[in-house]
Amino acid sequence: MAYADGFVIVVPKKKIDAYKRIAKKAGKIWREHGCLDYKECVGDDLKVKWGLPFPKLTKTKPNEAVVFSWIVYKSRKHRDAVNKKVMADPRLHMDMNDMPFEMKRMSYGGFKVIVDA
Repeated sequence: MAYADGFVIVVPKKKIDAYKRIAKKAGKIWREHGCLDYKECVGDDLKVKWGLPFPKLTKTKPNEAVVFSWIVYKSRKHRDAVNKKVMADPRLHMDMNDMPFEMKRMSYGGFKVIVDA
């Protein structure tokens, strides 16, 4: 069964274009190294009436956006191999102090896919 890395990131709205440029570059690199799918999505309809809305979960301010992202792999082993190559790729090395979002507010984890409809 497939495996996915999932991310939730808070990005200042004025830095969405900068984030998008980095995400496009990262997506290309992940694809080159073998991931099956790479998606970066910015919140659009987040005023839900049930559950815990993303803005409340992330404590987003009015000038911030929620970005939800995922990368799909064949398996966890495949993910580990792809990520090892990606992390060694010099095109992805960036100054962490120059990121368009706060790293400490990023949530990340690996997930076993249990339904693939």
